[in-house]
Amino acid sequence: MLRHLSIRDFVIVAALDLEFDSGFTVFSGETGAGKSILIDALALTLGARADAGVVRAGAARADITAEFDAPPPVARWLDAQALGDAHEDGASVMLRRVIDSGGRSRAFVNGTPATLAQLREVGEMLVDIHGQHAHQLLMRPDAQRELFDAHAGLAATAAAVARAWRTWRDAAQALETAQTRDREIALERERLAWQLSELDKLAPQPGEWEEINAEHLRLSHSASLIDGVQGALAALSESDDALLSGVGALVSKLRDLAGIDPALGDTLAALEPAVIQLQEAAYSLGHYAQRLELDPDRLAQVEARLDALHSTARKFRLRPEALPEEHETRRAQLAALDAAADLDGLRASANEAREAWLAEAKQLSKARAKAAKALGAAVTQGMQELSMAGGRFEVALVPLADGGAHGLEQVEFRVAGHAGVPLRPLAKIASGGELARISLALAVIASAASLTPTLIFDEVDTGIGGGVAEVVGRLLHQLGRERQVLCVTHLPQVAARGDRHFQVSKSTDAGGATLSVVTPLDRPGRIEEVARMLGGLEITATTRRHAKEMLAA
Repeated sequence: MLRHLSIRDFVIVAALDLEFDSGFTVFSGETGAGKSILIDALALTLGARADAGVVRAGAARADITAEFDAPPPVARWLDAQALGDAHEDGASVMLRRVIDSGGRSRAFVNGTPATLAQLREVGEMLVDIHGQHAHQLLMRPDAQRELFDAHAGLAATAAAVARAWRTWRDAAQALETAQTRDREIALERERLAWQLSELDKLAPQPGEWEEINAEHLRLSHSASLIDGVQGALAALSESDDALLSGVGALVSKLRDLAGIDPALGDTLAALEPAVIQLQEAAYSLGHYAQRLELDPDRLAQVEARLDALHSTARKFRLRPEALPEEHETRRAQLAALDAAADLDGLRASANEAREAWLAEAKQLSKARAKAAKALGAAVTQGMQELSMAGGRFEVALVPLADGGAHGLEQVEFRVAGHAGVPLRPLAKIASGGELARISLALAVIASAASLTPTLIFDEVDTGIGGGVAEVVGRLLHQLGRERQVLCVTHLPQVAARGDRHFQVSKSTDAGGATLSVVTPLDRPGRIEEVARMLGGLEITATTRRHAKEMLAA
């Protein structure tokens, strides 16, 4: 669960450090005080997108750090990613996000640089956020499907179906392309076969162009090489006044003189290696001279090979050194066309891919049918508690004629707001209050079924009040017995149910800038805040008494 949240220079928050505990924690405050800003800051540490606009005016960067207890799945993930010791008692994970005034972002996990994908991956195991616009998202069919599959634990199965469907569609597209382009493919294959035949005859080898150019240069200058090497050998060791003999005699003379005056030792030490190096040079030249010969036949062969490589490269409009790579490319292209021309093989592959998709989709449909009954019954029960007596909720699985990437059916939430009313698609509900209550029931039920240790509800109680608000507060409080629950609320009935209560307010600094301040409330502070939520700006003895009664309950 979330243990600590540190925020620096984020929107209208200058500096904030909050400690959290288990149970149900509420945040309240006037509109615009920055209640949801806290949730937005936390979302950044979980990998949400960011831009320069989140940096407080005049600051260089925004810096947010969140520290969580690490449950076993997170500890194993940290160990696998080398981002923490999964075997430590009380292992924790610290997520940090820094956004500078230019919009550049950096992420860290336990102090180690990380990617946003890693933040999102670990964040999904730590926190589940239900935003204030969740009921609006439920109007979208894809959002209904995703919520249902996530609640039923079928997200991985649905992803496997989507992968199988894409594989089938790719195979079917390849077959269709081959069928419509059969004549074009045949002409292209004929052209490639001719080009490959030309390159097969030439058989260019990697690095051959450079090697054969070097050999041609050597063969075409053989006479000059022979004359030059023989002259060098004569100067070094074979003439009467050869360097080697002269230097050797000089070293011998200095060796005798150094016996008389040791001061000549340094000069002698410098010349003696020269004798050795001259001997090695003479040996190397002699060995090279033995291999040198005029070979007009080989020169002719090399020139013919150079001409063949050059003319073929010109024909293909390539550099000669690129011929080996082009050879392999044309071979691969011809093989691909041969495969594309294999209509029977393509048809078999497409059929096989479709059967694989169908098997995965049928497995998903079976699991969805079972989960649909359970979720329908649970939300129907929640509706009774949320003052929708006689209301019903159903997860309809509408068959799709040809199926699709998401399976053999469309998931559709259907609702009857009260007894005697037929079930209708959720998207056609006109009452915002009904939609808000159903959305809240789904959020609470889906959260209870998940394994995420921290649940956040950001003004999900918008559009309800009165007795329904009391039920919402009770449901969230019950959920807080099993999970850490954080809730941003404007309802006193919900705030009164919190185990802990933070008040978010605005203040002005010396420079006239607006800042958001978060204050943990004690018992008297909670009475005042709940009274404010009940009675507005003017708090009376009656509203205070009512606030005390609500907190006592």
